[in-house]
Amino acid sequence: MKFLVDNQLPVALAHWLQKRGVDAVHVLDLELGQSTDRVIWHAAVDEQRIVISKDEDFVILASRPGDPGRLLWLRIGNCRTFDLIKRLESSWTRISEEFQKGCRIVELR
Repeated sequence: MKFLVDNQLPVALAHWLQKRGVDAVHVLDLELGQSTDRVIWHAAVDEQRIVISKDEDFVILASRPGDPGRLLWLRIGNCRTFDLIKRLESSWTRISEEFQKGCRIVELR
């Protein structure tokens, strides 16, 4: 699995994933920091990456029939980076399993 971390999330999240051996980049790494959600979405689809975002607009994009994109939708409130990573770490097995089963949208509440 490969991931693209959206702009409103910390770069540290991509680094945490990389330390786990996951192919992950932040939109800033791809110079997409000022891009629209659609541009980010298409970049992720082109590279077969799963978008990680809190933005509900990506749910709409991921729900379109025939769209191959996938989304890890973080439905948690604002929190410190440490707490965000802790939540992801405790749910990572479930998240991975859901994507491996073919889920297009996986939520973390």
